[in-house]
Amino acid sequence: MSDRVTIADVAAKAGLSKAAVSLILNDRPGTRLSPETAERVRRIAEELNYRPNPAARTLRFGKSPIIGFVSDDVTLTRYASAMIRGLLDVAEDHSHTVLIAETGHHPERLGGVLDAMVDRRAAGLVFGSMAARQVALPPLPDDVPVVMLNATTSVDYPVVLPDERAAGAAMAQVLIDAGHRRIALFGRIAPEILPPEESVTILDRFAGIDAVLAENGIELVADLHERHWEPAAGYRMARELLDSGADITGLICLNDNVAFGVYQAFQEAGVRIPDDVSVVSFDDDVLASILRPSLSTARIPYEQMGRKAMELALAGDRTPARHLIPMPVVQRDSVKDLARGA
Repeated sequence: MSDRVTIADVAAKAGLSKAAVSLILNDRPGTRLSPETAERVRRIAEELNYRPNPAARTLRFGKSPIIGFVSDDVTLTRYASAMIRGLLDVAEDHSHTVLIAETGHHPERLGGVLDAMVDRRAAGLVFGSMAARQVALPPLPDDVPVVMLNATTSVDYPVVLPDERAAGAAMAQVLIDAGHRRIALFGRIAPEILPPEESVTILDRFAGIDAVLAENGIELVADLHERHWEPAAGYRMARELLDSGADITGLICLNDNVAFGVYQAFQEAGVRIPDDVSVVSFDDDVLASILRPSLSTARIPYEQMGRKAMELALAGDRTPARHLIPMPVVQRDSVKDLARGA
């Protein structure tokens, strides 16, 4: 294995001092060299396959080119790849490495994991969660930027969340724009039984739906409550609706799992989607596009959220703001346009 190319090797080939080459390759001010010379140095470094020494950079600048990503169980879920891909892509663009650790919902592990990240002089920390919820973090050094990804905490850190209120409004509007006025909702949760440790965004989803319905003078034909958004719950609510004889043309399911159960119940009862009832939902689970008819839903933008969180961490942005990432509406085949009859 050949010896590692050093900054001295680049300097020798460029005919410059190591100090000048270091300033150029580390994008630091203080050099009076021309842009042409700087470009030549970077080209020589690339030709020699020069890579900065992480340990040396840490000693020189006080932080390592590492961003720590700590989560509850992100990597164990099928959504992990999108969120982590967003983090990694931005980190790679800035020549940083992402150090990943998980606590597995064991709070006692969190302090040790975060201490290990700080001990490695991480340039920033991102804490992520699969369910947008409030978490308790131990005290962290003031000089380490912390970003909450799909999570919040009692400390005022930057937060990256999906824009659930806008998504709720958008999905209700999809049905209204298609001419639906007799609409039901499956899966509402009363605020008093939804603590922030479980969710900090779902009430925004309800608020968006309710606001658009109110603006259009629409009262829900049925508003069924269910705390556990699983296919069995969707099936049960669909059977309850059918047994009640309620006359609806549109249905808002609070997530795709609920919609999966609705599809099964409707199929068994001979209710056709979208000919008899149009269905919209949230999340854009991988199965949403496989269902027949395919399900119209609002996608949780995990990759874009990961990208934004990494950008904030790399920038050292400590502004305690909520960064809401739009949830794209994915229109498929589960909505019938009543005005056109198609």
